[in-house]
Amino acid sequence: MALKNLPVAVLGCGHWGKNLVRKFHELGVLTAISDPNGEVCRQLGDAYGVEARSIDDILADDAIEAVAIASPADLHHELVIRSFAAGKHVFVEKPIALSLEDAAEMIAAGKQAQKILMVGHLLQYHPAFLKLKSLVLDGELGNLRYIYSRRLSLGKLRTEENVLWSFAPHDISMILALAGQEPDKVQGSAGNFLQDHISDFASIHMGFPNGIKAHVNVSWLNPFKEQRLVVVGDKAMAEFDDCAPWSEKLKLYRHRAEIVDGVPLVEKAEAELVEIEEFEPLLNECRYFLEFAANNQTPFSDGAEAIAVLKVLQAGDATSQGE
Repeated sequence: MALKNLPVAVLGCGHWGKNLVRKFHELGVLTAISDPNGEVCRQLGDAYGVEARSIDDILADDAIEAVAIASPADLHHELVIRSFAAGKHVFVEKPIALSLEDAAEMIAAGKQAQKILMVGHLLQYHPAFLKLKSLVLDGELGNLRYIYSRRLSLGKLRTEENVLWSFAPHDISMILALAGQEPDKVQGSAGNFLQDHISDFASIHMGFPNGIKAHVNVSWLNPFKEQRLVVVGDKAMAEFDDCAPWSEKLKLYRHRAEIVDGVPLVEKAEAELVEIEEFEPLLNECRYFLEFAANNQTPFSDGAEAIAVLKVLQAGDATSQGE
């Protein structure tokens, strides 16, 4: 099925949903939009030449084959279940749900409907990360030793979800994809500075059965913006810096560090810039969704992957609360 023949409706056109509206429009598949805010719907509908409709109308329309859901997370379960019952392919923003039970029901509903469930772990579809994952799978870095990420900025404060749930899903998703398995040890730490019940800083430490160690640091009380993922292997190291210019986003370091006859040996190498396709990550994510749905393929960020991320979030959150 050609991508242009897979009509998509966006449910939820707020802060992030409006971006999905724009990208599916660019791909030529946007058919309808829905949002409780009538004025938002009217403006977006006029801007992109699509009809603002109720969710009931959209789900009842057999001509609409897929929906992209960007509602508040507490509505994901209901909307995904209803969408599958209506025979739609589903893209839903992260987190997939607020509980493992809800997420499992959503996955079961998708299997019963024989439709695609894809979760918006955006960086899984970033061209730089796709290339990094390819380097790891091809053995360019050798056996992985540890992975760390930092997602820091000043602002984007939340009053309902903490910084861990807001920022960390992307990094956890990337780390799990590179490690190739779920961690068997998770330890969280957090700091609440502006609100008693909302963490402004958090870190998660993970240990994997294959020996890989990983940690994630997130904060919205940082003096500067940083979005960096570092992967260290026994043959080479890699850095994905999403704040860098496109040509410098992915670097490979063929450093050598080992102990030879009891003597530490370190040989530094110049950074190698890795060429990557310059393509907007969100547009790429939407394009991948259409391809997965049209070809009935399992997304990189399917329901099972989203549950693995959710487990780490819950474990890290629980342990940080015990500090």
